[in-house]
Amino acid sequence: MLLLIVELLNSAVEAAIDRIGEERHDLSGRAKDLGSAAVLLTMLLVLITWVAIAIQ
Repeated sequence: MLLLIVELLNSAVEAAIDRIGEERHDLSGRAKDLGSAAVLLTMLLVLITWVAIAIQ
């Protein structure tokens, strides 16, 4: 569930940035990259949680 929430927030940020303008800007790219990084870290957290549960 957490992963879905973070992915939806990332999609919302990307859509808002694309709506503002299509031209390339460093801060726009950084915001999109940070959103993707948040999704990746959430995936890792979910994986670690599942592994910890499976080990017990």
